[in-house]
Amino acid sequence: MPLFKTSIIRKITIFLVAAMLSMSAMAEIDFNQTQRLANQGNADAQYILGLMYDFGEGGVSQDSFKAVEWYQKAANQGNADAQFNLAMMYRGGEGVRQDYAKAINWYLKAANQGNADAQHNLGFMYSKGLGVGQDHAKAFQWYLKAAKQGFANSQHNLGFMYDTGLGVGQDYAKAFQWYLKAAEQGYSSAQYNIGLLYYSGNGVLQDLAKAKEYFGKSCDNGDQDGCDEYRELNEKGY
Repeated sequence: MPLFKTSIIRKITIFLVAAMLSMSAMAEIDFNQTQRLANQGNADAQYILGLMYDFGEGGVSQDSFKAVEWYQKAANQGNADAQFNLAMMYRGGEGVRQDYAKAINWYLKAANQGNADAQHNLGFMYSKGLGVGQDHAKAFQWYLKAAKQGFANSQHNLGFMYDTGLGVGQDYAKAFQWYLKAAEQGYSSAQYNIGLLYYSGNGVLQDLAKAKEYFGKSCDNGDQDGCDEYRELNEKGY
């Protein structure tokens, strides 16, 4: 059987959701009025301008440098979404020199305001030692904060940490619980890993039919390993 899957960092949900929300409303947003409000110090307008330039929407050309400029203005006023997006820019070196330490600083500001995406990314940065000393226990703490807010990626990562004893005592039953929360949101790697737990009987009674069910769900959500394991069990008659 394949090894359990870990989760990798992405250009995270709040970033993508903010973009989608802005794109659906961009046709109704007056750029000049938004810029006027932004120049008057309105943090929400500054954040929206950052999005416009970041994604080249609302009638402006994509410009990462201008996006950073407006995110910075809004972030300095405490806008948590702008703080998160500014951290993403520093992490990826978009419109600014890549700087993991500055990314950590802005993630932390957003995370302390309850931004689940920033909490998740702090967990990832600690898990990999990016901009901070590697610390799996701190990674676990930040993942937990995001997971309690329903963030599926963090729920999956908590499951993996309990599964492998990384940063916390190994506990297959808790691994199953956190994987299940993510799996119920359609998170394919969590569905796959639940399949492995049912396959091996770790944390749950061994049940190959259930393993097949979750491998199938993982496959349906785009995980080829899930498809492969489903096929193997299917050919054995489960």
